[in-house]
Amino acid sequence: MAKKEKNYAVESSKVKIGVSDMIIRGIGYIFVTFYSVCCILPFLIIIGTSFTREEIIRAEGVQLIPKEATLKAYEMVCKSGAIWYSYALTITLTVVGTFVGLSIIAMTGYALQRKDFPFRNGISFFIYFTSLFQAGLAPYYLLMTQTYHLKDSYFAVLLPLLMSPWLIILMKNFVKSIPHEITESGKIDGAGDMKIFTALILPMLKPALATIGLFLALGYWNEWYQSSLFLSSKVTTVPLQYNLYKVVNEVQSLKNSVAGQFIQLSDIPTESLKMATAVMATGPIVFLYPFVQKYFIGGITVGAVKG
Repeated sequence: MAKKEKNYAVESSKVKIGVSDMIIRGIGYIFVTFYSVCCILPFLIIIGTSFTREEIIRAEGVQLIPKEATLKAYEMVCKSGAIWYSYALTITLTVVGTFVGLSIIAMTGYALQRKDFPFRNGISFFIYFTSLFQAGLAPYYLLMTQTYHLKDSYFAVLLPLLMSPWLIILMKNFVKSIPHEITESGKIDGAGDMKIFTALILPMLKPALATIGLFLALGYWNEWYQSSLFLSSKVTTVPLQYNLYKVVNEVQSLKNSVAGQFIQLSDIPTESLKMATAVMATGPIVFLYPFVQKYFIGGITVGAVKG
C-alpha cells in the first residue's frame, strides 16, 4: 500500500504542465514584474534626484541616475544635527506608542467579543459613533491645551494616535475568528481573565497584532500634524516628519526672501532637498515591512474562514 502511494506521488510530480498553463503563468509573471517595476521606479527616481545638482534638475527634470552626484541636499538637512535627535524621538514615540496602543486595542477588541460581557453592544456603539462625528479642530485644540494642558508636551503627539475606532473594530473582527470555547475551557481549568487573554488569546492574534501594529507604527512615524498644532518653538526637538517639513519650508522661504537675492539660486537645493527629505523620512520605515509581511498577509485574510 505504501509502495503504491509512493509511486502515485512520483507519477503526480512528473505530470507535465500544459502549454496553456505555461502561457497563463508567463503572462502572470510579466504582469507582476511590470507592476513591481512601476511601484519601485518612483522611489528610485526620488533617490536619484536627491543626489542630483539643482541646476540639472531645473534644466532636465528629475533623474533616475544623477549625471553629477552631490550630497548638498543631505548636508543641508543634517547640518544642524537636530535631525538625529528627531530620529531618536520619532523612534521612541513609534515603539512606545505601538506597544501601548496594541495592548489597549487587543484588550478592548477581546472584551467586546466576550459573550459574557453584558455591555459589549453599548460600548461598541459608542466607539463606532465616534468614527462618524467629530467636534472639529477648535474644540479639539481647546480640549488638548486648556483641559488636558498638553501644550508643548510630547503626550499631545503620543496619546491621540494610541487607538482609533477603526482599529478597535478591526481587532474585534479578528477576535471573531477565535472560538469562544477556548475562553470557556480556560475558565474550566481555573484561569483568570488576564491569564486566558495572555496565554490563550494573544498567541492566536499574531496576524492581527502584526497588521494593526504596522498601521500604528506608520501613523507615529509619519506624524507631523499633531506636532504642528501643539509643539511650539519652545520645544527644541520635534518629531522627524515635522522637522523635515520645517527644513523644506525654511529653504523655500530663503529662496523667496530678499536675503535669497544675494545667493545664487543654484546654491539652494530646493527640489533635491525635497527628494532628500522624502528618502530620509520613508527609508527606515520601509525596512519594517519585510519583518511583518508574513503576519500582515495573514492578518488581511483572517476572518475569511470561520472556525
